[in-house]
Amino acid sequence: MPRLSEVLTALDALWPPERAESWDAVGTVCGDPDAEVDRVLFAVDPVGEIAEEAVRTGAQLLVTHHPLYLRGTTTVAATTAKGRLVHQLIKNGIALHVAHTNADTADPGVSDALAGALDLRVLRPLVPDAGDPEGRRGLGRVCELAHPLSAREFAALAARRLPATAQGIRLAGDPEAPVRTVAVSGGSGDSLFGAVAAAGVDAFLTADLRHHPASEFAADHAHRPLALLDAAHWATEWPWCELAAAQLDEISDRNGWGLRVHVSKTVTDPWTAHAASHGAAYEAAPDPAGAPN
Repeated sequence: MPRLSEVLTALDALWPPERAESWDAVGTVCGDPDAEVDRVLFAVDPVGEIAEEAVRTGAQLLVTHHPLYLRGTTTVAATTAKGRLVHQLIKNGIALHVAHTNADTADPGVSDALAGALDLRVLRPLVPDAGDPEGRRGLGRVCELAHPLSAREFAALAARRLPATAQGIRLAGDPEAPVRTVAVSGGSGDSLFGAVAAAGVDAFLTADLRHHPASEFAADHAHRPLALLDAAHWATEWPWCELAAAQLDEISDRNGWGLRVHVSKTVTDPWTAHAASHGAAYEAAPDPAGAPN
């Protein structure tokens, strides 16, 4: 049975912490390096439900994509939700390790897993890592479909292949426009619009698209319409958990560790319900222009 320090060394080789963005908070949050590990749980979010699942499954190591303390803290008091989580993990002998932007740009990384979930063939990074001479690392991926689909059909494919969430998939653009090449980026992606435009793709699938950036991007590129597909943040990053678990499984087999590696299927997307709008109240409203003076 390996020690935590050995497993963490292997994880840092997959996702070197020095490749994380300067604002990020990756690495080990809590855990005894000398403790033994035989069960590992992967999840997107370090939240209470996931900590409880780690306790139930007997995990000694929880690996999450999102940091617990991204913006820093001055307390781990159990009077706060994050403090309670830290107390629960330590009390139950569970270490917490984070791989965030260092996993986003890895080869393979978060966007490779997203592309794989959609059966897309990866061509290259959307934003290449200048420090990678092989040109395989970077943020996002430029991909192609095996067969062209309409934007509507591609959205339906994404809705089937990604984990179910209240949001589902939102589509901006002509639903019948043909799609053959696609840019994907797990997590928030509207900061990548410039790279998407330069890539010349037919569609961009990501998460957290905001009204103004999406509207302005569509207006600026009206000469070459591009479908925007907006999925739930959690859903675009969950496939990485399966990829990461498979990578650790392979390392465990190679080293004879016998680790039992699990992926949480607990939905931690914060949105829990969706009510489709039908516009009845809007349509019934009086027209001010036609109102009597």
